[in-house]
Amino acid sequence: MRIAYFTHSLAACWNHGNAHFLRGVLRELIRRGHEVQSFEPRGAWSLANLLRDHGEAGLAPFRAAYPELQAEIYDAIEPAVECAARADLVIVHEWNAPALVAALGAARKRGAFDTLLFHDTHHRAVSEPETMRRFDLSGYDGVLAFGEALAAVYRDWGWGDRVFVWHEAADIRLFHPPIVEGPRQGLVWIGNWGDDERGAELESFLFGPAQAVGLPLDVYGVRYPEAALATLARYGARYHGWAANAAAPALFARHSATVHVPRRFYVERLPGIPTIRVFEALACGIPLVCSPWEDAERLFRPGMDYLVARSGAEMERALRALRDDAELRRNLVQNGLAVIRARHTCGHRAEELLRVVQRLRAPTLQERCA
Repeated sequence: MRIAYFTHSLAACWNHGNAHFLRGVLRELIRRGHEVQSFEPRGAWSLANLLRDHGEAGLAPFRAAYPELQAEIYDAIEPAVECAARADLVIVHEWNAPALVAALGAARKRGAFDTLLFHDTHHRAVSEPETMRRFDLSGYDGVLAFGEALAAVYRDWGWGDRVFVWHEAADIRLFHPPIVEGPRQGLVWIGNWGDDERGAELESFLFGPAQAVGLPLDVYGVRYPEAALATLARYGARYHGWAANAAAPALFARHSATVHVPRRFYVERLPGIPTIRVFEALACGIPLVCSPWEDAERLFRPGMDYLVARSGAEMERALRALRDDAELRRNLVQNGLAVIRARHTCGHRAEELLRVVQRLRAPTLQERCA
């Protein structure tokens, strides 16, 4: 099958978490014999920021980790749509221009592509619904939503059984435990500050408990304003700036544990949707503690695959336990690895996508009886 994916950026993961999953799932589709193309606009925000901060060297980790992936850069929308017209399946990510989304839908109405899907991996459907409703999806065959809570929003908007839950997952060809185990020390947190969507939560569930327990804390990410950097300094955390996603497994391998602190919208408005760092951390075999989030879809086994802390005091107790109990660390690592390998790899998601396409292409009862 010929597959085209329109992304914000394939090469850049600067504040662009969808690139993590996209790289892994496209690679899995290629390994299954499919012809895959990726399209991204010239001057994409994530790529522009990466090049501003790190130059061409910032792209080296992606190129080394994913030599089989390369995006087509387009300047104008219509030529890009025309270039993708020979594809059997086209998927467009929600972090794209409404004009592109509309143009692809119009092409589908004219008979281009066999299947056209919209892929939503953000909370804007509940935080900025008027923004998302501006997308013209009238020509689309279906919607891929990265969690059941988000899929329910699209069902309310009239998509019915044409919206499909397509969770993110770990690319286990890159994210896996170290081949040779080395020394580990302290905590690591890889995440962006962004628009202060979890600033208070980070103080309560990460900075404060790490300091109280006496665990060194290394922080990686972007968009940390001066006030956030001052907060890190006050708690004694070491800030290292941006880290390429391809470097994350090595960072996990040097630390004893990590923490998941979801953004507020994923706790209050879209429960059950973890960030991709949960999948990646468990795949790398590092013990994980989560601040409160409801695993409404039973993706994991809380208390077995990771620990849950419902308050800052509980987080302190969990971190002390991880620091002092080697058997607890081993059990969490084994359980986390098992659930990822059984259910949550990019290989699993590639197969799920192919089943979605097969289902959409299956004739309806009315067509079969005609």
